[in-house]
Amino acid sequence: MGRTPLGPRFRGLWATSALSNLADGLLLVAAPLLAASLTRSPVLVSLATVLATLPWLLLSLHVGALADRVDRRRLVAAAAKARAVLLIAAGAAALAGVAPLPLLYAVVFLAGIGEVFSDVSSQSLVPMLVARDRLAQANGRLIATQNVANNFLGAPLAGLLVAVGGFAVFGVAGLLFALSLIALLRLRGSFAVERMAAASLRRDIGEGLSYLLHHRLLRSLAILTGTLNLGFTAYFSIFVLWAVGPSSAVGLLPQAYGLVITSLAVGAVLGSLAAGWIARHTGQAVASLGSAGLMALTLAGPVLWPNVVAIVAALAVCGFANGVVNVVLVSMRQRMIPPALLGRVNSSYRLIGQGTQPMGAILGGVAASLFGLAPVLLGAMVMALAGILVASRHISVSTIAAAEGV
Repeated sequence: MGRTPLGPRFRGLWATSALSNLADGLLLVAAPLLAASLTRSPVLVSLATVLATLPWLLLSLHVGALADRVDRRRLVAAAAKARAVLLIAAGAAALAGVAPLPLLYAVVFLAGIGEVFSDVSSQSLVPMLVARDRLAQANGRLIATQNVANNFLGAPLAGLLVAVGGFAVFGVAGLLFALSLIALLRLRGSFAVERMAAASLRRDIGEGLSYLLHHRLLRSLAILTGTLNLGFTAYFSIFVLWAVGPSSAVGLLPQAYGLVITSLAVGAVLGSLAAGWIARHTGQAVASLGSAGLMALTLAGPVLWPNVVAIVAALAVCGFANGVVNVVLVSMRQRMIPPALLGRVNSSYRLIGQGTQPMGAILGGVAASLFGLAPVLLGAMVMALAGILVASRHISVSTIAAAEGV
């Protein structure tokens, strides 16, 4: 018997994700590059990453509750529209000569708010579009596309547009969000979750948090994701200073940096597409924990061997492992969490998983100012490895099978 097709509605979400993630990837790489072109202060450079990720800490719980109350497609559409207007206006402001560093900080923070609405709602849409047995394949395609857009296309595009100016970065990103809104029109139908009775927003949030905190496996997976993101954000919030500029350890030009970062995407695409096969043959516990450990260890490469070849190789392996981890963990959550709770529990999970990102960026910038870049880059690796060891106590074949009802 053939497998259930993913269908045209999934392809509509897929196209929307590709375009919006290309815009996200452009901003993700361009923000620290623009900041580094204006200041060499690690704190001020890392602040761009802090503000871009801070909305996850501030808003994820409320957005998750909304995703379980209203039509999830409409939330994705509203986020795309708001970001398109914001970035096109920011491009005009940059052309008019508005102070570049404050403008950059404002843009990445407001665009980050839109990202929270879009990502929580999109991830909660997937189980409504595809059969349970196709979740790994659907997530693999989405995450592979996200990595192509974020890094393989977004990174070199960022390098080129930064050379033109901030107005070009903001304007192109705004256009991409507008196109993603058009692609979303293909996703027809209602995507609101049926609920027995409406509760207060506070009670909804509390229900999602309680489910996560009392679910030992989900809680351990959230700790794993959170510590990985804490270490990786501390690392990459200052990595641009290690790699770019005549005074850096590597000495790359901004355009070359964008191309080097694409090695992350090459690995991540392959890892995302291979994740389903790897999980089937090694088990989800080995696939997630083994890949997480490999991700952490690769962070040492660019520090111990600060040359282009070593960096490209390390980032490619890191990207591959990251692709596997993302697909396996997202698919596990979608199978474990009841549909009516998916938005709230996902957002609670991501509060822990991605709410650590602004803390990591602050930690990276401040610590680098005090101790230098190399000790902080290696310390971030140790931090990630420690989190993996803590989380691994409750992640096993038996606990996963019990949680998924296998």
